[in-house]
Amino acid sequence: MTPDASVSPIPVGPAGLSRRAQRFVEVDGIRLRRQDLRRHRDAWTGHGIPATEVERAAAFQDRWGGLALPPAPFYEGGPRILGADCPEGSAAAGWSFPAGDCRVSMAYGFMIGPDGAFGIDAYRWTPLHASTDGWVESLALAAHARRWAKTVTRLTGKAAAALDLAGYEPVPEVQGVTDTWWRGRDSLIALYRGEAVGLDAPQCLEAHVYGGLDGWGLHDG
Repeated sequence: MTPDASVSPIPVGPAGLSRRAQRFVEVDGIRLRRQDLRRHRDAWTGHGIPATEVERAAAFQDRWGGLALPPAPFYEGGPRILGADCPEGSAAAGWSFPAGDCRVSMAYGFMIGPDGAFGIDAYRWTPLHASTDGWVESLALAAHARRWAKTVTRLTGKAAAALDLAGYEPVPEVQGVTDTWWRGRDSLIALYRGEAVGLDAPQCLEAHVYGGLDGWGLHDG
């Protein structure tokens, strides 16, 4: 890994994020050194990796590489630092690349899928959010909700599966696929299904209910 002198250690929230997520990145994030993946282009294409996939990983690196964010409330804290590496896959199965190293030893890795989804490669590939933007939006929303909620309730397994989401609406900016966020009259619910699906382990289903929120807590972003 070589220094990236052109990048400030104080990150700028990438375009396209909500105001909440941009503030989260800029206030709580740190930009560290990152690899220049394009210098591997010839070696990787020589091993059969399409040039378009090398460029896709490099584009991810340009936007997210070297960004360290506070731990996620689930997935053992999530990636330590966002950063791409060598794509893997095939023309038949599609190509993916790492999204960043786990904070601790896990039974899965964080990956960017063939369609750009951010997810985990566990027992099966499990997209959590439609893009990395959605993952960062989810982190920002969790930090915001923890700050403003009067109560925080953690439900697991069958209790999480039994949650009644009638009267709630999905929070669109998190681009939920397997993991989703829901907004109600005075509460937000984060439903983490990734491990339950990816590891074929229903007991890993988890929900966090943030209650007692006012309009600011529900809609700031």
